[in-house]
Amino acid sequence: MLQKGTKDKMLKQYKLRFYNFRLVIFLLAISVIGIVLVGSAREDLKSKQLVGVILGLIIMVILSLMDYSWISNFQWIMYGANIVLLLIVRLFGDSANGAARWIDFGFIRFQPTELSKIIIILFFARFFMDHEEDLNTFKTLAKSVILLAIPLFLIYEQPDMKNTLMLLAVFCILIYIAGLSYKIIGGMFLIIIPLAIIFVSIVVQPDQKLIKDYQRKRIMAFLYPENEEYSDDIEQQNNSKTAIASGELIGKKLSGDKEVASVNDGNFVSENQTDFIFAVAGEEYGFMGCCSIVILLLAISVECIRMSLRAKDLSGKIICCGMASIISLQSFLNICVATGIAPNTGTPLPFVSYGGSSLLSTMIMFGIIQGLYIVREDEEAEEEHQIEMQRARQRNRSRQNERRRQSSSNAKSGRSRQDGRDRRREYDGDNRDRARQRERDLRNESGRTTGKKTTKSRPRFEDVPEQRQQRQRRTRSEQRVR
Repeated sequence: MLQKGTKDKMLKQYKLRFYNFRLVIFLLAISVIGIVLVGSAREDLKSKQLVGVILGLIIMVILSLMDYSWISNFQWIMYGANIVLLLIVRLFGDSANGAARWIDFGFIRFQPTELSKIIIILFFARFFMDHEEDLNTFKTLAKSVILLAIPLFLIYEQPDMKNTLMLLAVFCILIYIAGLSYKIIGGMFLIIIPLAIIFVSIVVQPDQKLIKDYQRKRIMAFLYPENEEYSDDIEQQNNSKTAIASGELIGKKLSGDKEVASVNDGNFVSENQTDFIFAVAGEEYGFMGCCSIVILLLAISVECIRMSLRAKDLSGKIICCGMASIISLQSFLNICVATGIAPNTGTPLPFVSYGGSSLLSTMIMFGIIQGLYIVREDEEAEEEHQIEMQRARQRNRSRQNERRRQSSSNAKSGRSRQDGRDRRREYDGDNRDRARQRERDLRNESGRTTGKKTTKSRPRFEDVPEQRQQRQRRTRSEQRVR
């Protein structure tokens, strides 16, 4: 059994308020559009696409409850499993259209290359985080290139050049996000640009051996579309453009236009449920449908980038940016092929094209990203709670200090009032003594004047006019008696 600490790391406490529902809404919307479009292309595949979406959502929810940092601890196990799967495809893979890219389990066909994209992102996210301090050293760069070259070679040998180039581009984005020096980037451009020119110059030669013959024909058909030799290769893209243009603003399905023959229903575009699903969207739902797909895919990519800014470490940031790059690059390439501005590559449109391997692999990655977001939100909530507790403690200390200062001030004020009262008592006593002394002096002076001793009288403390008059009258009466 797993220990409690391991369970806590593997499964996070589920809190709805930490879930990124905005991303879930985007995924559900684009997946529903995909189900509808696949059903329009081939009705028999609609139920399979629906099952794939439901299964993918379940897997995404399960993975979102796991801490991605715990999953990334198994980076070398995932890397080894990826190599084993690619070797199985290389040796025992099921072929289709001249390429061995699938493993047939009888009840399902699985394409390991789609899962390989996810594994490579997870592996290098942890690898670059572990080598964050020495990323720009020759040793680390050489090690990362070798680790990338092994799965890329196995993918290229299927043959699958589009995914090979796709993963190479994604790797460049990952290492840039990890903090690759601009000096190294500049040096790489100085090497890559001449190599690309040399590659294209060799590919256009009839007897070249770098790529397969069908791959060369697709490139040549894109470069020379007016050449009759490549008319069959360019016809599919021309039909795709015709289907998109015929949809006009809102498409044939929404407008109810049945006068114009459907390019998709006439099977003029082959593989319209996968590589040319965008042509189905353009014909059935027009410009508005195409814009809806583009906006949703862009929103998903932007959401991934936004989540990368909130990642708690470099690994989470690389994972989010890697997934955004795959969604963006595949969408861009698929739409470019469907509209005739790029050579035919056979790249599926994420969430829209038919294909269980691509759909499930993408949902797996978004489940991990959701887990990353939940962990970050949970940590931020904990940090906010700690900050609030610290502020509360500071307020309590401030109140206590204020009470101490107030009590000290009150004590000082009490002592000051007591000192004032003492001083007033002393002052009043001095005044009384001076008043008695004056009274005695007046009596003595009065006695000397009359030649008689004065009798003692009760001391007077206040010399008000009425008392003075009484005293004078008493003195005159005594003199008359004498």
